[in-house]
Amino acid sequence: MSGFVEKPEPVQVPGLIHLHTGKVRDLYRNEAGQLVMVASDRQSAFDWVLPSLIPDKGRILTQLSLWWFERLQDLVPNHVIQAEVPAGAPADWEGRTLICRSLDMLPVECVARGYLTGSGLVEYKESRTVCGITLPEGLVDGSELPAPIFTPALKAEVGEHDENVPYEEVARRVGADVAAQLRQATVAIYSRARDIARERGIILADTKFEFGLDEDGESLVLADEVLTPDSSRFWPADQWEPGRSQPSFDKQFIRDWLSSPASGWNPRGEEAPPVLPEEVVAQSRARYVEAYERITGLAWS
Repeated sequence: MSGFVEKPEPVQVPGLIHLHTGKVRDLYRNEAGQLVMVASDRQSAFDWVLPSLIPDKGRILTQLSLWWFERLQDLVPNHVIQAEVPAGAPADWEGRTLICRSLDMLPVECVARGYLTGSGLVEYKESRTVCGITLPEGLVDGSELPAPIFTPALKAEVGEHDENVPYEEVARRVGADVAAQLRQATVAIYSRARDIARERGIILADTKFEFGLDEDGESLVLADEVLTPDSSRFWPADQWEPGRSQPSFDKQFIRDWLSSPASGWNPRGEEAPPVLPEEVVAQSRARYVEAYERITGLAWS
């Protein structure tokens, strides 16, 4: 069992139709047919949406995504129309709301890996492959790969695991042409972001993107969030040491606490996760803020 510990009631705003409550984002449609995406301060881990909020998280994710979208738009267009709060919306929506194009979303999590860790490491230990891609012998947790690889997954419902699949399965699902575009765009975006992050002393170990097709049904559009601590593994470059779990600016800190004896919780059990201690919440927020400030060079306020 997994999902929301307690699913929030959607905020009702005149002129907006509530469409979906996700792990982090709430989705609405406005009277013009555009999507209104609101990033909350909810936190997820181990396929659960936790009972604790991380203050400012939704604003950080939104502002960091906007920063990256600007630096990627020559590679692939994105779904953002404007960062504006609709009339009648709560004041808390400021800084966390995007008005976006409505797309035909593709059912693929487009994952790029430049380093071996996480589910990729688990598969590598079993077969020396990740999503069907054969990798060299002798790699360990945190090893840099010879080149970035495209390791897609099929999207799952809230509370379910995304399923890693080989490239051939993506081609079967979306067609050979679209699959090729997804692979090319994913690796190109990752490569640019990796280089930008590296200049700022951060290793972008892996990340995931979501794409949709525009109105003509042919052109790829980058959607959802991009290159945030929720969708990426960011490691401090000066502490990188293959062969162990790396310090990170993402939610790995929360996963580590939840899986530790201190939490008293079994991530593989059926009980809902506990409330996070105040110090874990504070340190998690600090990691999100540091990621934003180190990547953008801007002070968080």
